[in-house]
Amino acid sequence: MSSPSAPLVLGIESSCDETGFGIVRGTQLLANAVASSMEEHVRFGGVIPEIAARAHLEEFIPTLQQALDTAGVTLAELDAIAVTSGPGLAGALMVGVAGAKALALATGKPLYGLNHLVAHVGVGVLDGVRDTEPHAGSVARPTGVVHPGGAGTLLPEHLGALLVSGGHTEILQVNRLTSDVRLLGSTIDDAAGEAYDKVARLLGAGYPGGPVIDRLAQLGDPKAFRFPRGLSAPKFVGTAEEPGKHRHDWSFSGLKTAVARCVEQFEAAGVPDAEIPTADIAASFQEAVADVITTKAVRACVEHGIRHLMLGGGVAANSRLRSLLAERCEAAGIGLTVPPVRLCTDNGAMVAALGAQLVADGVAPSGLDFAADPGQPVERISLPA
Repeated sequence: MSSPSAPLVLGIESSCDETGFGIVRGTQLLANAVASSMEEHVRFGGVIPEIAARAHLEEFIPTLQQALDTAGVTLAELDAIAVTSGPGLAGALMVGVAGAKALALATGKPLYGLNHLVAHVGVGVLDGVRDTEPHAGSVARPTGVVHPGGAGTLLPEHLGALLVSGGHTEILQVNRLTSDVRLLGSTIDDAAGEAYDKVARLLGAGYPGGPVIDRLAQLGDPKAFRFPRGLSAPKFVGTAEEPGKHRHDWSFSGLKTAVARCVEQFEAAGVPDAEIPTADIAASFQEAVADVITTKAVRACVEHGIRHLMLGGGVAANSRLRSLLAERCEAAGIGLTVPPVRLCTDNGAMVAALGAQLVADGVAPSGLDFAADPGQPVERISLPA
């Protein structure tokens, strides 16, 4: 049994196409093993849930063993096991949850079913991530030790989180990591990463769309086309005093359609594929995405008293999103933390990090009777027994 201030926790992530196992001792990251089935989805231009679930089954044991070997620990030494219970793809989640239950039953370790979105915020307590962006009043703490005050003392005060990925686009207010997280806004249709994949397919640029569009956009003019910024009209936004229904929400389906119509117009005019200005289209699309995400996120922060923002999710690797968010946060006096890319994408380390905070805060485990919840709301940080 580890020290109560530094519990040893195994985290399991299987919400989409990454099979992730992370091991954390308090706030010290010992291992982060990830197996991705992305290559199996390339020919479809997007994640196929059944293929992802099958890949989790195949990679579960090898990736678990890799994490244990890297950390130099055994299952018997663990203090707890944490697993993503939702949100995510139903079949993929079920593989992770079933595997976690088997491990918990076999080892007698307490099991926590955790929220995938809040886990992305949990990565911020890890040594190295927490110290990359010092904030006012920060105090150095021994490596790996959870402060007696709990997770709230390891993260900046008045914290928000912007999560942008292939499955999610949300802005969260984090009052206390282990017990009080609030959803301020989200996409009402496509996630930003999903829009990238669809636009990449329209342009014949490949999969996954995020990196290929980002590279293509470097060669284009972001002002060549004026694509729509969804839910930005006054009727949706309203005012701070009288907020519109979708003031802090996003929509990317109209943007995707606008890109499709743009490409169709060139094709209808008989322009050869090789002469369609794909770089300009990619750059203009990327500018629209980064503009509307950062505008709404920073506005939500200002209006809800958020003074420090964490960026997470796979699209956090996007160069324009990073640069524009940094620029607008600085202008608004908001601190910004962007974890390393390997900890922004889905991984088991973030699940283990949140799990360790729950153990240290004395939160009761979930037991073995819970089920995967593809629509788990962000307010349900961990599932009750």
